[in-house]
Amino acid sequence: MQVLNLCFMQALEIRFGKAVRRLRESRGISQEDFASRAEIHRTYISSVERGKVVVSIGVAERIASALEMPLSRLFKETENEG
Repeated sequence: MQVLNLCFMQALEIRFGKAVRRLRESRGISQEDFASRAEIHRTYISSVERGKVVVSIGVAERIASALEMPLSRLFKETENEG
């Protein structure tokens, strides 16, 4: 059961990162500018987009704000990410 949960979390982190990258790129925002808008270090944004970190709800909210969307929409975009 614990292994299944770990696999799900990794998949969720990857989907979240893909959604963030897709949305950022669709707005024509560089990673550096995006990190500045979200007040998050650029290397951390890179790790988020590659699904290498588990973000806190506070960081997720700052990312959504930098994308100019509600957090709920960012989560919906994550759910829809293949």
